[in-house]
Amino acid sequence: MYTDTERIIQMPDVFFCEISDNTLLTDAVYSITVESRRLASEAVAGQFLHIKCGEARLLRRPISICNVKDDKIIFVFEVKGEGTRWLSKCRPGQKLDILGPLGNGFKLPDGKIMVVGGGVGTPPMLFAACSAKSGKNSVTAILGFRSADRIILTDEFKEACEKVIITTDDGSAGIHGAVTKPLEKLLKSGEYAAVMSCGQLMMQKAVADMCRQYGVPCQVSLEERMGCGIGACLVCACATTSNGEKQMSRACIDGPVFDSTDVIW
Repeated sequence: MYTDTERIIQMPDVFFCEISDNTLLTDAVYSITVESRRLASEAVAGQFLHIKCGEARLLRRPISICNVKDDKIIFVFEVKGEGTRWLSKCRPGQKLDILGPLGNGFKLPDGKIMVVGGGVGTPPMLFAACSAKSGKNSVTAILGFRSADRIILTDEFKEACEKVIITTDDGSAGIHGAVTKPLEKLLKSGEYAAVMSCGQLMMQKAVADMCRQYGVPCQVSLEERMGCGIGACLVCACATTSNGEKQMSRACIDGPVFDSTDVIW
């Protein structure tokens, strides 16, 4: 099932990156910027960082790359436990122990691109949008949140995208409902070469199903629990298909980005 031994034992590089900014975006979501010329130059949209959160915690925390600007790497995360709580309290000047960049990112085809993000799955889609824009693609973003007070990064998306559509579950901002509501209307236009998404699993399944219905290629970034981040521990195993046969893939090195038609939902 897992025969790629070389990829298991090949360790990615560790970087000790100085924090230049830590900003609170909402009541529990933070944006941290670190500096590393090499890490920034190697990063690809859709990849993630594996960050050591204090000496007392053995396991690193996997966090998607939100954006890259010159020598700066930006990542956005929600405080959910002791590790991310420790990370939220880090200040400029402090250095973080970062393994990365890890995983396979998005493949950006020519043509009009749509990025779809849900909640804290929104940040990595900014890097995808900026990468597509730098490649002269026209980009539309659909961003879904629970409510108006959870909305993040809209100014940054507006800078990178031709159009930004906001949806909220409670209707407190933008379109009332799920991201699939405006998605279907846009897919019907036949203008889009690809859709890329990240967010809660059922949201992504709905996006993938709709893209399949309208014949538009779709790539999804799966948010799985991870231990080692390098393919050895198998914590992030997920069911996929290859040549019509079921197999177990590792989100950390086979993904986190997959063709949506290869994912067994």
